[in-house]
Amino acid sequence: MSKLTPAMEQYYSAKKEHPDALIFFRMGDFYESFGEDAKTISRELEITLTSRGKGKDGSKMPLAGIPYHAIDNYLPRLVKKGYKVAICEQLEDPKKAKGVVKRGVVRVVTPGTAIDSSILTDSANNYLMAMSQEKDNFGISFLDVSTGEFLTTSIQDDFPYDGVAAEISRMHPAELILPTSLMEETKLVRRLEELNLIVHEFVSEAFDTEIGRQKLMDHFGVKTLEGMGCDNLPAAISSAAAALEYATETQMRELGHVQTLKTYSSSEYMVLDSITLRNLEVVRNVRGDGKEATLLKVLDETSTPMGSRTLLKWLTKPLLDVDDINRRLDAVEEFSSNTMMRFDVRSHLSYVRDIERLVGRVVYGNGNARDLVALKKSMQSVGPILESMDSDTHSFLLHESIDTLNSFSAREELIDLIDRAIVEEPPLSVREGGVIKRGYNAELDELREVSSNAKSWIASFQQQEKERTGIKSLKVGYNKVIGYYIEVTKTNISQIPEDYIRKQTMTNAERFFTPQLKEWESKILSADEKMIALEHRIFTEISSYVASFSRELQETASCLGTLDVLACLAEVAANNNYVRPSITNDCKVLVREGRHPVVEDSVEGGFVPNDIEMDCSDSQFLLITGPNMAGKSTYMRQVALIVIMAQAGSFVPASHASVGIVDRVFTRVGAFDDLASGQSTFMVEMVELANILNNATSRSLVLLDEIGRGTSTYDGYSIAKAVVEYIHNKGRVGVRSLFATHYHQLTDIASQLKRVKNYHIAVKEEGDELVFLRKIVPGATDKSYGIHVARLAGVPRKVTQRSLEILNDIENESIISKENTAEKRRSSTAKYTQVLLFDPYAGQEPDYSMEILDEIRDIDLNNMTPIESFTKLHEIQKKIKENELNG
Repeated sequence: MSKLTPAMEQYYSAKKEHPDALIFFRMGDFYESFGEDAKTISRELEITLTSRGKGKDGSKMPLAGIPYHAIDNYLPRLVKKGYKVAICEQLEDPKKAKGVVKRGVVRVVTPGTAIDSSILTDSANNYLMAMSQEKDNFGISFLDVSTGEFLTTSIQDDFPYDGVAAEISRMHPAELILPTSLMEETKLVRRLEELNLIVHEFVSEAFDTEIGRQKLMDHFGVKTLEGMGCDNLPAAISSAAAALEYATETQMRELGHVQTLKTYSSSEYMVLDSITLRNLEVVRNVRGDGKEATLLKVLDETSTPMGSRTLLKWLTKPLLDVDDINRRLDAVEEFSSNTMMRFDVRSHLSYVRDIERLVGRVVYGNGNARDLVALKKSMQSVGPILESMDSDTHSFLLHESIDTLNSFSAREELIDLIDRAIVEEPPLSVREGGVIKRGYNAELDELREVSSNAKSWIASFQQQEKERTGIKSLKVGYNKVIGYYIEVTKTNISQIPEDYIRKQTMTNAERFFTPQLKEWESKILSADEKMIALEHRIFTEISSYVASFSRELQETASCLGTLDVLACLAEVAANNNYVRPSITNDCKVLVREGRHPVVEDSVEGGFVPNDIEMDCSDSQFLLITGPNMAGKSTYMRQVALIVIMAQAGSFVPASHASVGIVDRVFTRVGAFDDLASGQSTFMVEMVELANILNNATSRSLVLLDEIGRGTSTYDGYSIAKAVVEYIHNKGRVGVRSLFATHYHQLTDIASQLKRVKNYHIAVKEEGDELVFLRKIVPGATDKSYGIHVARLAGVPRKVTQRSLEILNDIENESIISKENTAEKRRSSTAKYTQVLLFDPYAGQEPDYSMEILDEIRDIDLNNMTPIESFTKLHEIQKKIKENELNG
């Protein structure tokens, strides 16, 4: 084995401590990486891979490096790709080191624990998620190291882990850690990977509930976790403890800004699972991860990063308590009615920076002087904000905000301290000097005077030496390697005095010093070194003092974030003509002239508004028919988005709205194949449908679009009809639902089920042309206008003309008719197994035998599960096919 150098021994020691991390090993002005790490870094960062020396096995050692000052450019690229990076720094000044410079890992940067502004480039939370399991419960915790926010909950869940997926979709964590026991759960890990999560195994005793409990109590300095709401939730405790342990290990210091742990319950909020968030495009559009053309994009006119994060939480976790919702609406209404107050508050909020992250960096110890200045300017806006808010403010949330902001008694003291101490435009690094204002510290001012006088002496010394030697090109310079020097070109060497002592030879010049210059160099460097050290000490003291108010600063930030959202929602409502919704505990949903908030934001020619009337007595299930492209899906989505906005505390796009509390929104719209896991469009549809049928309650809102279209006519129609009946009758009281379909025969069900009402999208036929009126009107339609839509979509005219001929043949030959349907189908040479969108009789059950019809009539759907219904349907279909074969 080849003998390693002392530096390489340090590297391998760091790698042994952090085997799953890439090592950035500081050597002088570079961060170097070696071996497999070098290959990975070279590939991912697209930098040159070289080699030098020998590794443990004696072979050439791969090497890749980046300049230390460029780490902010390269580190984010690795972290965003899911890599852990361990930063191994020089722990002592190389000039003062005896032997090899001491080095050690000072922190490990991971996707979920990053606090660097170069990595966190937007205002969104950067959550580390931890999961644990205790019997049938999953503990789920979210920790944002950059802001100090810490949340935990406990849920019951099982394959396919929809509850876990819903929380992930709402919180969008950057990284997930699992104990070994859960890493071995193949189905769970596969589902997590489907959600594009970065998943890491974390081996820690913190996953043990009792050990975890003690770690949390030690961190928060409490004797019990009862005050945090999780004392009796063992899975939540262990996941929270693991998240805190992981963050502490990677940051390698105590996380003092993580001040509390909040326990939440899904019962507090409307449930919006990953499918619903995707289908409704609440946060991200279905084309990718962007927020363009989303509800969040329309509503997010916030002025601060805290406000933007708060708005995201409100939209993904709408409230269920009528009083809590009305408190938000009261505050939005007050901002809405008082335009001047809203304008002033939003104007002052625009000067507020990301206080939560600023505090996080200051407490962590990697904040710079610019962070303190930003914190000062943010705090300076609080006073004007308070002055802008009327003294007779009557809404609860605005009163509460005023009280919270006023409770921070040390605010002005902190502002004054930073203002007196830190220059207005400080350099990025404290070690550059020039951070502390003149007049703040007498000793520092004295050292600056010495340094300034010494540098003035250098200038006069240069002029003196030019005159003494007669060398006009002579200059006095400085660099970090050799210090101060006198530089003389080689053509003038013969003119140098005898007291010049050679210091360095250059290509075209020689460098010298004199005893007098050496003496002043010592004074200057000593003053500069003392100055920088003193400035750093003063800055550290100020930062520590500011950090001692982290709780008050975080409360201020949270309060400003809430004010920002309330004022923002009022601004959006005023600009977009939204109205305050009435929130009730009944099951009515009444909207007049409702609009889709996202579509109306981009549609040309104006958006056509529509009404919605739902209740639990006459109009619980709305069956919507009409052609594709007419607007059925848009209508259904706008109803759901209006409900979500209302329960989030926002005004809504309508002339009037009354919303009975919805506990969960379910959607089954669109077609998304999952071929990678072997699931077809129809299988995905049925899986999502099963979730809805099993979990919807009388307080839910269900949106179903074209159920059953992915299979044959009779299968699809039968499934669709069975679903309508099941939802209508579920729990004897049914579920509020909007059901869009092309199976026009389903409209007859309105005469059989009392709470089903037919609606359709109005269209206008002008010869062969079709005009979509975008209006929802009562009653059913018996046409799909499939050929018209095909023509509008640009299908070649030859195809659409042939389609009309086939349609006429079908109608003339009566291949499908009301009379003797079975005989006609058996004698016809044409076989149609898929839905004919223009077929007026598609989906009617063939009259093969009274026995089969009797069997269908006797089915008690109310007492069958969805799976049992599908199984029974399969048996009946098999009998029908056997009868067809037997003729």
